[in-house]
Amino acid sequence: MELSAEIAPRPTPSRTKARRRKQPKEGRPYHHGALREALLQAAEEILAEEGIGGLTLRAAARRAGASHAAPKNHFDDLAGLLSELAAVGFRRFSAALRAAAERETDPKRRAAARGLAYVRFAERHPGLFQLMFRSERLDDERPALREAMDDATRALGEVVDEGQEHDPEMPSRTKLARMVAAWSLVHGFAMLLLDGRIAGIMRHAPDGMETEDLLTGMLDLWSFE
Repeated sequence: MELSAEIAPRPTPSRTKARRRKQPKEGRPYHHGALREALLQAAEEILAEEGIGGLTLRAAARRAGASHAAPKNHFDDLAGLLSELAAVGFRRFSAALRAAAERETDPKRRAAARGLAYVRFAERHPGLFQLMFRSERLDDERPALREAMDDATRALGEVVDEGQEHDPEMPSRTKLARMVAAWSLVHGFAMLLLDGRIAGIMRHAPDGMETEDLLTGMLDLWSFE
């Protein structure tokens, strides 16, 4: 946030020197206890603009206006920063799936709504979405990430629970198979969309058909029966 300069008498040399000692290096602002959140926000912005290749500890510190050592104090290393950012993504992701389902009353429509929300999240946050599933770059032993991933798994599992309300005793093997089938469908669609492959298919679509119409049709074909 930019602040307007105040008109004030020119300070004496001694006061000028004292003031300079109080300023952060390179004009960086102080964060007053919110540095961790500022670093995560900066990392997310870099991820969205430059991709994972442009996201380093120094880049995040520079964007947040912090010293280059600040990220290590909060995240240990780059894997720690990426893991905590992925945890942020998984929490938003789970919330998006559940919010979409709450807007529907029919169990099967709730399941379809979660599928649509899954792909919309990927489309709106491509860098964050792809980071969340880059397990080789993440430390899944970090408690925040593990907890967020577990909750996302529960949000996905609820798709099957909603579609099978008439069969609460469904065998766990079948339930898991159906959950992974649903996940494979929407995740595969999301990745094809992000890779630009769906665009090629849509060139052959009927007039007026949108990408979301294609996904909705796929979800309608997928049955819990």
